Amino acid sequence: MSPTILIADDDSVNRKLLRRLLEQDGHDVLAAANGAEAIALFGASDVDVVLLDIVMPELDGISVLEQLKATPAASHVPVIMISAVDQTESVVRCIEIGADDYLSKPFNPVILRARINAGLAKKRLHDLERARVHDVFCRFLPDHVVDDVLDRTDDDLRLGGVSTVGTVMFTDLRGFTAFSEHRPPELVIEALNHYFDETSDAIFEHGGTLVAYRGDGFLAVFGAPIEVEDHADRALATAREMVDVRLPRFNEWLHANGFGEDVRMGVGLNSGPFMSGNVGSARRLEYTVHGDTVNTASRIEGLTKTIGDPILLSESTRAALAFPPADLRPVGEVEVRGRQSAVTLWTVGGATKTADLRPSAPDRRRPIPGIPDRPKATQDQS
Repeated sequence: MSPTILIADDDSVNRKLLRRLLEQDGHDVLAAANGAEAIALFGASDVDVVLLDIVMPELDGISVLEQLKATPAASHVPVIMISAVDQTESVVRCIEIGADDYLSKPFNPVILRARINAGLAKKRLHDLERARVHDVFCRFLPDHVVDDVLDRTDDDLRLGGVSTVGTVMFTDLRGFTAFSEHRPPELVIEALNHYFDETSDAIFEHGGTLVAYRGDGFLAVFGAPIEVEDHADRALATAREMVDVRLPRFNEWLHANGFGEDVRMGVGLNSGPFMSGNVGSARRLEYTVHGDTVNTASRIEGLTKTIGDPILLSESTRAALAFPPADLRPVGEVEVRGRQSAVTLWTVGGATKTADLRPSAPDRRRPIPGIPDRPKATQDQS
């Protein structure tokens, strides 16, 4: 596919000359007689390089350049300013705004070709890097939000730290250690990959973000980096699909590979504010989330081992549900390590297995067995 060059010049002779020279070199050419027409053509086409005259009616070249560089989807397209000999001051201003190069009138075909080729090389390099980063982001984001996320990144492809409200999910696989102890490493890794294929698809299909794998579990969030109002509903729907559909399918796969017992799964959900963004060095970046909401979600997932229900969600997640399911059931207020106050937990599905842990008035704070109680002043250091 031939590169597309946009010419914006109010002089019809210059436009014809530039078009002829560029088409001889095999480029597709778009031509605008003023700045407003250039903006319209740029928005309707996939342009690789812009040749932009400084002096034009209606909207001059400087104004067009400012609009292009202020638009995330257009800021990376090389712009070469067309100037007269006496427009040095304007050329300097354009370069300060973000122009990549300039071309003096009358045009020298050799210099024109060199300027265009340099601009195309810069555009190709940007496109290749964006494609590479797109592939990286697709590893933890649904495909349909990757382009939106990339538009939010800065020049070194970092997502700046932001505070957002969403739902955090932690999971853990129970009984997998017994499977892995007496089987060759290649089968263990194959099993983990099969499990993560199942669970990752569930996260992506519900619009979640897979933040990190942690042993045989993972951390995911809903509502970041793209904010959604129904983050709690999406997280709970994902948890139910993983426990009710994906996990049984994975157990069938294990049985087919000689493991007679089912593995189990614990899922903890907590909603609230947390910080998110890309962290790391110029050579390695990682998307991550931080905050008390994240820490508490991890603690809640750990409580599924003691309480026995595979899915536990906090009161904040229940309150954030736009459509609470009919089988939502209370577990009660429980002490969670690292928190000054008790956390009200809920579960879904059949009758909860923790009737003995539900508090009775007036005592509203009962610790979960196995989780040591802490004084109110104790703070979570994780």
